[in-house]
Amino acid sequence: MTAGKICAHAVTAGITSPKKGTAKNPRAKTRQKKRGPISATGSALTPCSRNLRQAGKTQRMRQARQKKPSINCSVDMDNRPVIFHDSGIGCLPYADFFHSRNPCEKLICVADRANFPYGEKSKEYLIDALLYIVNKLIRLYDPKIIAIACNSAAVSALDVLRKSFPELPIVGTVPAIKPAIQASKKRSIGVLGTQRTISDPYISELAAKYGPVVKIIGIAAPELVEFAEYCWMDADSEKRLSVIKPWVNKAIEEGADALVLACTHFLLLKEEFQKAAAGNMMIFDSVEGICNRIEFLLDEGEGRLRTNLTEKQGILFKITGEGALDRSWEKLAGHFGVLPELI
Repeated sequence: MTAGKICAHAVTAGITSPKKGTAKNPRAKTRQKKRGPISATGSALTPCSRNLRQAGKTQRMRQARQKKPSINCSVDMDNRPVIFHDSGIGCLPYADFFHSRNPCEKLICVADRANFPYGEKSKEYLIDALLYIVNKLIRLYDPKIIAIACNSAAVSALDVLRKSFPELPIVGTVPAIKPAIQASKKRSIGVLGTQRTISDPYISELAAKYGPVVKIIGIAAPELVEFAEYCWMDADSEKRLSVIKPWVNKAIEEGADALVLACTHFLLLKEEFQKAAAGNMMIFDSVEGICNRIEFLLDEGEGRLRTNLTEKQGILFKITGEGALDRSWEKLAGHFGVLPELI
């Protein structure tokens, strides 16, 4: 689907039930090198050949992560980068917020375009994909911290990633259920995200932990993910507001007085969410909580992981997959002052 068609679909779709099944896995191209990037391009496949190719791709990801690279943990001051990772552009607003508070830290945003969108993939697929990409990022950039800036990825693979890379601090972006529950007077919380996120048991476990009598209203909004990814830059505030209003109204009609933005892409639309919900519902996101957690890790041990750089650093924006970037990606990267580069 082209960006134009996605934009038109996202604006007119309103509230629709997500399609059954998961999205087709991206086609993997055979390479001589064992650890080449996962291809996101290719012609249509038959069900049989698609399954064979997917099986081959999963096997290569598993083989690639078996030999784990070493992680440097023995420095007094640490000038290695902090990495924010997502399947798309959702990592950019999180990295931008962190950068505003920590301008001298080296930052890298990684968008796994080859596997976009994460929200339509199975848990097993995401675990394999995340293990593969984190292993690759360690080899390429030797990060001191990785933040998984994707709710779908975090609720699916965070525990496995931490067990697989115990020496590397990994921060997960998870829905801001706790502050929403604490603020709710009606004890009714809307959680707006991908189907993968809202259907994960982690959401109900969080709710039970912080508010056992709270009602959780899960709302899957895949159209909003596509709108933010491909159309946000070209839409004015009025258009953006018209796109998100149906989702806000649905949560209000279901009785929620707090709405959790459980997809990092939705942070791009936070202003419109607040306008649409004004006086009726509070809006919560996890960006400040994630930033606080990363800063806590940097400051541990008398700031051992803090940089000693004194000049403001830029943000590097790395993208997986093959082929030319969609124009929307380049425009959005320009909005955040970063230059996209394929890896």
